Amino acid sequence: MSTTLQVSIIVQAESVKEMIMAELAVMGFEGFEETETGLLSYIPAQNFDAAKEAALLDTLGHYGLDYTSAAIEKQNWNALWESNFEPVQVDDFVGVRAGFHAPFGGVVEHDIVITPKMSFGTGHHGTTYCVMQLMRGIDFANKSVFDFGTGTGILAILAQKLGAGPVLAVDNDDWCIENASENIIVNNTQSIEIQKVDNAKLNKKFNIIIANINKNIILDNLEFLAAATLPGGDVLLSGLLTEDEADIQAACLALGWKHQETRTKNNWIALHYTV
Repeated sequence: MSTTLQVSIIVQAESVKEMIMAELAVMGFEGFEETETGLLSYIPAQNFDAAKEAALLDTLGHYGLDYTSAAIEKQNWNALWESNFEPVQVDDFVGVRAGFHAPFGGVVEHDIVITPKMSFGTGHHGTTYCVMQLMRGIDFANKSVFDFGTGTGILAILAQKLGAGPVLAVDNDDWCIENASENIIVNNTQSIEIQKVDNAKLNKKFNIIIANINKNIILDNLEFLAAATLPGGDVLLSGLLTEDEADIQAACLALGWKHQETRTKNNWIALHYTV
């Protein structure tokens, strides 16, 4: 059975906690859980080598912090998520819940069921929440959509529910591919195509691009994303901290993209551009 390493960090300051999550995500940590005393972070044990440990110590040392770790089995991780996962509501637009929760009823336009596993994206995190808010203002009807870094598949699922035409959702992680595939079936959005890829280089063009990952991956793939966007298209970028905005803005404006809106939640941002 595959093993996940749970890294426990005692940290109280919310701003520091957010910075640590962002830096650990770049290192390859794939899940985060905020607790009363700090932060629990998760990474496949086989991926936590000496270089990752050194990077973790360097990052935490910058804030005067340390960590403890424990190995947990995959099944225990799922049980942990199930015991802590609470429904989340994005205005009166989207409700996100697990299968064991009652439906939202008529209080939201779209009710999405996400199996709570280690893949990123449940609507609880500020980035996913803000992207969903931005999606409300875009016409998805019959539009082609590329979801780069799909995680749980939640944003691709919402795009389909908003009337999108062909939707391609990709990720580079086997767990995410498995989890997104399950969630797509549960939400009756099976027309979404799932692929495992290492970057955003494609031979297709789309009306709408969604990339909810992190600053470095977005900047590394920005030219690919630009090449994949049809003229007049919309691009949503997230997985970004407020301090990332200036660098992202400069890179996107250099491509000729027009900034439409920035949404902010708990020091995380999502940006909307038109091409």
